[in-house]
Amino acid sequence: MIDFIGDIHGHADKLEELLLKLGYSKPNNFYVHSEPDRTVLFVGDYIDRGPKIRETLEIVKSMVENGSAIALMGNHEYNAICFHFQETDGGHLRKHLIKNIVQHYETLKQFQNRQKEYEEYLEWFKTLPLFYETEKFRAVHACWDRKIIDYLKTRLVNNCLTDELIIESVKQGTELNEAIDQTLKGKEIKLPEGLSFTDKDGTERNEIRIKWWEDPAEMTYKEISVEPLENLPDTKVDLNFLKSADYYKQDQRPVFFGHYWLKGKPLLNKENVCCLDYSVAKNGYLVSYRFAGESKLRKENLQFV
Repeated sequence: MIDFIGDIHGHADKLEELLLKLGYSKPNNFYVHSEPDRTVLFVGDYIDRGPKIRETLEIVKSMVENGSAIALMGNHEYNAICFHFQETDGGHLRKHLIKNIVQHYETLKQFQNRQKEYEEYLEWFKTLPLFYETEKFRAVHACWDRKIIDYLKTRLVNNCLTDELIIESVKQGTELNEAIDQTLKGKEIKLPEGLSFTDKDGTERNEIRIKWWEDPAEMTYKEISVEPLENLPDTKVDLNFLKSADYYKQDQRPVFFGHYWLKGKPLLNKENVCCLDYSVAKNGYLVSYRFAGESKLRKENLQFV
């Protein structure tokens, strides 16, 4: 019995409201459910953007440490580690470019004069697994690709990154770099020549994030884009621009993830596919799914605030 919760991005008030709605209470210093076998699984992205990042981390970390939650790593936690991690020849693994500084600004500001506390959280981020699975379900921050997950199982330590793996993971073009990138940021495909769009942060892009749970051979660019973009063509996807045409099939166990900044009222993507990120940091919803082992997910099990 697990309550999956999507990207929080420093919105601690919404998180507490959702936990209370789901039947969690705080008799001591952490939230716990009255049913002892019911726990939370957070799918990542606890930091950046929101007004109460320290409070969010305190809630999530205390629940994990007391056995009432599992927390996965999101791309924002990974980026924060790399932003702080110094290279041996100077600089940092994640360059301090303006766009990167802007992304981390709220986190850095809220930890001002609390350097030691922040560094302790960065060390805790390294203990967060990149994915989690049982015989009943799978969970990941952005994308579950069978071949990539199988590869990561051979490299990670208890599904977590070590310092050595973090250093290796930022090297562009390596197998580990591409595996981490897809797992934490999703699959992308290059748009046809001459097409681009501006993302939510104002960055111009010529690649779109795709619905990795749909068969790309059956989709157009407009249909396969996670984000609804008006200028995408209604032409079939060019599979030559995909590193893999594999997709998450209907007969696989339910998979839960966040990351994609969906809009509108929360819905299931498929009977075995559930995205939980509905843009709480952009006046959307903080979303959960109440899971009890079912092989076919039910929309009435979605709870949100």
